[in-house]
Amino acid sequence: MRRRQLQGLRVAVLAADGFQQIELTSPLKTLKRHGADVEVISLRPGSIRGMNMLVPGKQVDVDRVVRDADPTMYGALLLPGGFINPDFLRQSEEALAFVRAFDAAGKPIAVICHGPWVLVSAGLVSDRRMTSWPGIKDDLTNAGAIWKNRSSVRDQNWVSSRGPHDLRAFNKAMVALFAERAALAPQEQQARQGVEWGRWVRRVVLATAAGYAIRRLAGSVAARPPRRQLATWLGG
Repeated sequence: MRRRQLQGLRVAVLAADGFQQIELTSPLKTLKRHGADVEVISLRPGSIRGMNMLVPGKQVDVDRVVRDADPTMYGALLLPGGFINPDFLRQSEEALAFVRAFDAAGKPIAVICHGPWVLVSAGLVSDRRMTSWPGIKDDLTNAGAIWKNRSSVRDQNWVSSRGPHDLRAFNKAMVALFAERAALAPQEQQARQGVEWGRWVRRVVLATAAGYAIRRLAGSVAARPPRRQLATWLGG
């Protein structure tokens, strides 16, 4: 029963090419094992390639591009690290807006290694207690974060870890944080269904209105007399 404590929680994994492979695949497997519904969100469709440090790794399928992803449809966010991945993401305003929406709503965010770069560029780390890969400690402290050299750091709705060697602690802390949100999953599911239903209704109404307008226009054109007959009527 405990292994399914994330049942009903929908988690977004925001990543791009160059993610540290184990920092995505290990948390993703952990989330699914605990019952979460996980989607990989990226900057482009298709697949993204991971890295094992400096060696190219495996590809991971992308479920949705960030421009089409609605943050209100997810209950939690995972930001894996890697040298390249967060640098791509932090240059995308759509990705930064996606991340900001999670934090503004108080939704849990789990971030590891170089992933905090994205939070820095989103302008979110000031006065937040967190950790990261030691090499970007200065980047975080210069942006106002309170950096801790620990395997995992919990601060309000965030949990962070330093790197692959902390994955056991990171996964445990991530599940504990996300489980608090999973309790709201039934309500969020109802809200998602309400949003989807509202969108469907709007599409039907717009399609019906458009069809009616086209029929009226077609009827108006059909009712017009031919040009020659009109000229005859007018004495032309």
